[in-house]
Amino acid sequence: MHAGEALARWNARFQGEDYLFGTAPNAFLVAQDARLKPGQRALAIADGEGRNGVFLAKQGLKVLSVDFSPVALAKARRLAAREGVELETECVDLAHWDWGNERFDVVVGIFFQFADAALRSSVFRCIRETLKPGGLVLIQGYRPEQLRYGTGGPKEIDHLYTAAILREAFAGFEILHLAEHDEVIREGTGHNGMSALIDLVARKPPAR
Repeated sequence: MHAGEALARWNARFQGEDYLFGTAPNAFLVAQDARLKPGQRALAIADGEGRNGVFLAKQGLKVLSVDFSPVALAKARRLAAREGVELETECVDLAHWDWGNERFDVVVGIFFQFADAALRSSVFRCIRETLKPGGLVLIQGYRPEQLRYGTGGPKEIDHLYTAAILREAFAGFEILHLAEHDEVIREGTGHNGMSALIDLVARKPPAR
């Protein structure tokens, strides 16, 4: 699927008043709130309709929410306004975006599994580079076992994560939390039912 087809598909999915993945933040992200500090600069990648970026903003972080779909980002801005927080948004293609170097204290990636193995490797490398020393990456995604459940996520196995993939991608980081688990999630109509999940929290080494 080329970029134009992908954009049209995502815009179509995000049309309408309902929020595809709901407006409540991801439960894994909420569980990490003690690691977040007001004033930190956060990047929420593939943030869609903004549920997770808005949560970060409500914790006092300065948030840049990026996504491929302008339809989704318009809804993210409406959600932020409704919740009374500021949310900076930018419509980007992560494959060609200038992430910047040592720009963010926190990078959050929740179910950004549109990426094949090559693009995923590039995104993970960019996350490493855009984090400031001592910065945190928080990721939740689906494992290959999710294909049996069919309750959300991609159908391509190379878009899914394993613990080995994440350990390799963030080698040299301090792994604060890495867990594989099966759990029922209810995130709008997009993610609904028993799911094969993997969570990562890792810290970039501090400056020497």
